[in-house]
Amino acid sequence: MTARPERRRDVAEAIFADEIGIQFGVYGEFRLWSAYQPIFAPQGRTLKPVAVEALIEPRRIATPVSPAVFFDSVAASDRLFVETMCRMLHLGNYRNIGVDGLTLFFNYDPKINDHLGRALAEIRLMTRHLGDFGLEPAMLVCEITEQAADDHVLAGLAREMRRDGIRIAIDDFGTGHSTEARIGLLSPDIVKIDGGWFAEFCRHAAAERFFRPLVSMLHDRGAKVLVEGIEQATHLRVALDGGVDLLQGYHLARPALAGTIFNEEPLSIDALLGMDNKVVPLHQRR
Repeated sequence: MTARPERRRDVAEAIFADEIGIQFGVYGEFRLWSAYQPIFAPQGRTLKPVAVEALIEPRRIATPVSPAVFFDSVAASDRLFVETMCRMLHLGNYRNIGVDGLTLFFNYDPKINDHLGRALAEIRLMTRHLGDFGLEPAMLVCEITEQAADDHVLAGLAREMRRDGIRIAIDDFGTGHSTEARIGLLSPDIVKIDGGWFAEFCRHAAAERFFRPLVSMLHDRGAKVLVEGIEQATHLRVALDGGVDLLQGYHLARPALAGTIFNEEPLSIDALLGMDNKVVPLHQRR
């Protein structure tokens, strides 16, 4: 069933705060909450949390619902409303992470607002109000999530954000429209390697040998490399051997709702790599 259209409502009127100040959004029968997944940078033999990716956790009557189910229920006429609400929630809840100085990655889908003039106006409005959230443009990374968008619109958005000081990331590299040609068009600051593609790549015996030249090519293009979807020690080993700059995935840390205590402690690479073998010795079984 499609959720009730919200197109006549103002985004600010659909955002509320709970008793401890955590903001949430309301869309039909859904409540939308901000969750943040840590992103790590290698430092010696540790991984240090340096950023978070803002994600939405939809709930229906207090029960979590997958984002795919929720977004599939949003009426086409309400998609811009919902995306704008999600972005405002993530910006507003940033202070509730409880850690200063973390870079904030947020998603932006140009296909939802593919009129360049309106899209640019939306970005400018967001930038003007960043100070209200205790943020500066340099603390933000915009992930371009829909690579099938018109090149003219994408290039215009990237120029505007970069002019304001927001960095640009290309998402899902290795799949679909996320190609070297798109990198040439947008000159991203960060390229995110698609987690599903990377997991399949890691199944090959020579993964480390073939992955390093790809990372070097992206570095030569002026981009830092982030591998997402790190879900096991093998993925971490291949990524580190390849010389990547940033890592993200369930093997390192899961998304946590705004207001959850954030673990600032660096992670031990040796301990994470030692978790590759999930078999529990017989003498440790209960």
